[in-house]
Amino acid sequence: MGRPYLGEFEELVLLAVAMLDGTAYGVTIATELKKRTDRIISLSGVHIALYRLEEKGFVKSELGGATNERGGRRKRFFSITGLGKRTLDEMREVRNELWSAIPKLSFS
Repeated sequence: MGRPYLGEFEELVLLAVAMLDGTAYGVTIATELKKRTDRIISLSGVHIALYRLEEKGFVKSELGGATNERGGRRKRFFSITGLGKRTLDEMREVRNELWSAIPKLSFS
């Protein structure tokens, strides 16, 4: 079996989960990605990616406490798993190898 596959957006969401270190939920992830990528980020797209990442074992989730500001609803917090961290490390290594393999180009 080969390496686990992550699409670009899934990778960005997984990176945001790792970066937010225990405080990651849909809104914080979408906000962080919008700020850092200057792209339009769909909250529903973030949730879909999170559930796919959880199915693949790259993240795990737990419900936080209910809050009045959310009408008694609970937030689902996500954190990266060991498999998720290893996968990000492998993806970084592959990307770095590819970047290093680009020949030096001179522009006249």
